[in-house]
Amino acid sequence: MPWNETCPMNERQNFIKNWLTRDSTVMALCDAYGISRKTGYKWIERFRREGQRGLNDKSRKPHGHPWTTDPRIELEILRFRAMHPFWGPRKIRSRLQRLVSAVKWPAASTIGSILARHGIVVPRRRRARVPAFVGEFSKGLAPNDVWAADFKGWFRTKDGTKVDPFTVSDVASRYLIRCHSVIKADWSNIQAQLTAAFQEFGLPKKLRTDNGPPFASCGLCGLSRLAVWLIRLGVMPERIRPGHPEENGVHERMHRTLKQATAKPPKETFVEQQEAFDRFRAEYNDERPHEALGMRTPSELFTPSPRCFPRELPRTEYDSGMIVRRANETGQISWKDRLVYVNRSLAYERLGLREVDDNVWNLYFKDMQLGQLNLTKKGAQRTVTLVPG
Repeated sequence: MPWNETCPMNERQNFIKNWLTRDSTVMALCDAYGISRKTGYKWIERFRREGQRGLNDKSRKPHGHPWTTDPRIELEILRFRAMHPFWGPRKIRSRLQRLVSAVKWPAASTIGSILARHGIVVPRRRRARVPAFVGEFSKGLAPNDVWAADFKGWFRTKDGTKVDPFTVSDVASRYLIRCHSVIKADWSNIQAQLTAAFQEFGLPKKLRTDNGPPFASCGLCGLSRLAVWLIRLGVMPERIRPGHPEENGVHERMHRTLKQATAKPPKETFVEQQEAFDRFRAEYNDERPHEALGMRTPSELFTPSPRCFPRELPRTEYDSGMIVRRANETGQISWKDRLVYVNRSLAYERLGLREVDDNVWNLYFKDMQLGQLNLTKKGAQRTVTLVPG
């Protein structure tokens, strides 16, 4: 014979049915159902107030919380944010404290939670950070020591065409090497612009840029496809620190002059805008005196580089004492029977390894040290780890 199945709800209903018959006292019913008299009277009282629905379990969630923000204060915060839609929690709290010092306003973190709960602010998506540039920052004392490259910032001509000027200048002489709008700010278009500059003026020793694409990536050492191409040409990439445009101040100052002379207001069409860039470049280099140059023009100081742009990309060579591995299509190298990921931008490139200690090798791409490969052994297991340089 199967067991009789029951549940708390059925037991409560049966308890109330028996109580309604008045055949037994409440004490006897409680003993029969194995509950205390306090519990029995609780369900009887709920049944009297709410009927059958009162026998259901109720939420144990507290009705209030001692740290809950007063709804009136919350409403005032929302109203103030509506008046200042671009203010953050700290600014809102600081201003409200000054305006109404008698009120104890919640912490900035609580104000931020209030704004987020009402859908007024959306958390920012975390962006992968580009590794910091490691290397000597050049002063650019002579022409072609350092070239600077950047985007001026896109805008539209009067007919609605997007214009995104890419500029290159020599840091020492201020000579504006390139000022040309690109269709898309990707690595292939910028490579084409730099190729034209290198073919006309030769190769600099270094190229200074910011940390945005296509100059850098979030991969090992911040190397992008464009940076790898530059290194193979013998032009070392040099990146300023994030949030420090003053480290490329000479180039940024030129951008301000460029904007004033060519884009206030913008020209009618894309062709007319590019013609304005070309006129500005000629005047900037050949006619406009520069105070930093002793009132001389950039063309009086600049000379093309003796290092010519090669017809073919040079092969990456290493010392005879180094072991060479070629990265596969995903940027991995095979080492000690293990695949080690380096950087996808280094796909198909030749990398060099030099042993510096037992089971420790320095990893290079041309003259740049990328990191160290460490081999660890645990019994028959072997692990190869790459530590960024």
